[in-house]
Amino acid sequence: MSTIILGIESSCDDTGAAVIKDGLLLSNVLAGQKVHEEYGGVVPELASRAHQQNIVPVVDTAIRRAGISKSDISAIAFTRGPGLLGSLLVGTSFAKGMSLGLRIPIIDVNHLHGHVLSHFVKETENDEVPQFPFLCLLISGGNSQLILVKSPFDMEILGQTIDDAAGEAFDKCAKVMGLPYPGGPHIDRLAAEGDSSRFKFAKPRIDGLDYSFSGLKTSFLYTLRDNVMTNPDFVKENMADLAASLQRTIIEILIEKLDKAVKQTGVKTVAIGGGVSANSGVRNAVAEYCDHHGLKAFIPKRMFTTDNAAMVAIAGYFKYQKQDFCHYDAAPYARVTL
Repeated sequence: MSTIILGIESSCDDTGAAVIKDGLLLSNVLAGQKVHEEYGGVVPELASRAHQQNIVPVVDTAIRRAGISKSDISAIAFTRGPGLLGSLLVGTSFAKGMSLGLRIPIIDVNHLHGHVLSHFVKETENDEVPQFPFLCLLISGGNSQLILVKSPFDMEILGQTIDDAAGEAFDKCAKVMGLPYPGGPHIDRLAAEGDSSRFKFAKPRIDGLDYSFSGLKTSFLYTLRDNVMTNPDFVKENMADLAASLQRTIIEILIEKLDKAVKQTGVKTVAIGGGVSANSGVRNAVAEYCDHHGLKAFIPKRMFTTDNAAMVAIAGYFKYQKQDFCHYDAAPYARVTL
């Protein structure tokens, strides 16, 4: 008998629903929220209200596109955390209600696990997936982590950011440059047109495999401040070069730690995940690093880099195989590690 998992994602500002059948993706629907752009960041209260409006049509669309009926669903997987508490409450409550109505189990998913396991989402039977163990560089707006993935249920954090994440560095620097939110994609676009050697920004000296991006951000702000004092049009005139230099520095920080982790663990496979893994420079740098060192690289499709329900569904699928279900008294959590 087939195992069909409905995944629900509502950790931040995107409402997602996906259906996976025996590991194969049947549908993946996502509704974004434009309301946050004018505020330069996600407004939690507005996000939770938008989830309430979006979740029913999104789930309905995912089920219809999958070509199944509600009675075919084996279990419902939902993001329990980490994330915005109000947003998580919407997805958690909906999953519980639907589960009770259909009399099927619910499965709670760690959002970070979902990003790591997104590489196991198959669109065809022939899609290749990583072999355990592998090293995952998880990079997003809230997390920068190096994770040794030994199995779907055994993940060890080798290093993580001690302050800002890589995505925060991109977005915060983009904001002071006057770029729209989210700033990361705009930095990526501009970087392709700029001279990445034009500006030099400070790089942290952190022992071990931990990351730090706050010093880089401060160095970037000082560069803008010092030059704008003598030339008010400095940012406008040097937008592409600033973006390219910023991106190059962040990538160098990421790759330096990745290299240390590869040598420390001896792994032969490297994967990346999280929203920043959609960045063209990051994708190219990791692919080139792996090619140079004879490693197998798994670079996800961009649709699987940002928050999405397919990654929740596949994480739920693995837990379903162990009959690892969730109780109805489970509450969402805003912060947690792997």
